Amino acid sequence: MNVRAAKGRAVVRHRKRETVVLEEVAVERRPAILRRYLALAPGARPHIPVDRHAPLEEFEAIAPQIPVFRIAPVPADRR
Repeated sequence: MNVRAAKGRAVVRHRKRETVVLEEVAVERRPAILRRYLALAPGARPHIPVDRHAPLEEFEAIAPQIPVFRIAPVPADRR
């Protein structure tokens, strides 16, 4: 699914079905998130062209190319 085309709406299934909003993270906040993600998710390593032990500057260089989203509950006024 294209998160941007869906205006951030998605459904997460983890024990129960929950409608959520995926909020795009600003490019300048992505490097640290991407580095941590590679440390926690070995399966993601082939998809991100930086070594997980690389300095933050290398993650800064690729951050604009890799979308990162924050999962948030749907606000009551948008349900």
